[in-house]
Amino acid sequence: MTPLQNDQLSLINLRFGTFIHFNSATVQFHDSPDIIDWEYDHENGDQPRLYPFDPTLWNPTQLDTDVWADMAKKAGCRFAALTTKHHEGFSLWHTKAGKHSVAYATDKRDIVRMYLDSFRKVGIAAGLYFSILDLTRGIQRRKPFGESELDYIRTQITELLTEYGEIPFLMVDGWNSPWGGPSYKDLPFETLDAIVKGLQPHCLLLNIGCSDSLKGTDIIFYENAAGQEAQNTFSGPGISCNKLTDTWFHRDEDREKQPKSAAWVKEKADGYFPKNINFMLNISPDETGKVDPSLIKEFEAIGKTLTLPAPLTTLPEGWLTR
Repeated sequence: MTPLQNDQLSLINLRFGTFIHFNSATVQFHDSPDIIDWEYDHENGDQPRLYPFDPTLWNPTQLDTDVWADMAKKAGCRFAALTTKHHEGFSLWHTKAGKHSVAYATDKRDIVRMYLDSFRKVGIAAGLYFSILDLTRGIQRRKPFGESELDYIRTQITELLTEYGEIPFLMVDGWNSPWGGPSYKDLPFETLDAIVKGLQPHCLLLNIGCSDSLKGTDIIFYENAAGQEAQNTFSGPGISCNKLTDTWFHRDEDREKQPKSAAWVKEKADGYFPKNINFMLNISPDETGKVDPSLIKEFEAIGKTLTLPAPLTTLPEGWLTR
């Protein structure tokens, strides 16, 4: 096997993980049930943005990332990802690339470090999510993309992959899609992969929504919550992400709704595991950093319901490689 295949196999053998959505949208839209999780109609012609975010509004007074880690551990999660920066562009670490970050918030804690420390402490492989689309910086499909934009992305990825120790994977999003940007022509996969592998050779680059081939990702990625499904003949390596609530980021209405059940999770995951597709399940803390008790309860029930397959020792027949 190649080094890349070894890293792919190691990640697939983790099988079950969690995806933590916690960022500016948590604050902006928690009480707005009719608005999507981010400023979807982001181009707005030549008009100003509809929903710019003021960093001083970031103040998660009840945040305890150890609670998140404990919740994930009780569910049986073996890997995790945190939205270090979502499409709006707010950075949960003290980035040197501009002032749109927690460094300029009311609560200036480095959420990335807190998350990594908590999840590593309980033995969960902690990776990071990073949006290529950045509405605050103006990195989007219908705006010019050049050296300045590439330098901004390179600076932030370099911070994430040099200041926090070993990162098993970097999950990217908002790239080469009808609603996002930039295109693969403006930012080829090879360019971004070279940045990542040049910093951490064993850090897998996972491209959300890249479900056609490994030419644009190290692991085929299905956003199942958006309707993306694998073919029955697929044999890996893959990841599928889903959620128990209606939206990725917390909404106040979640407190009044029953999340999907542990039985639902088992049925979904049992369909993915034979195809060598890992299953990621979302955690959505509220604007204070707390997770709704009903979600915590369901994660605990999942830990008592879900059975994970034995680890693979060799690449399956028909395994897709780049």
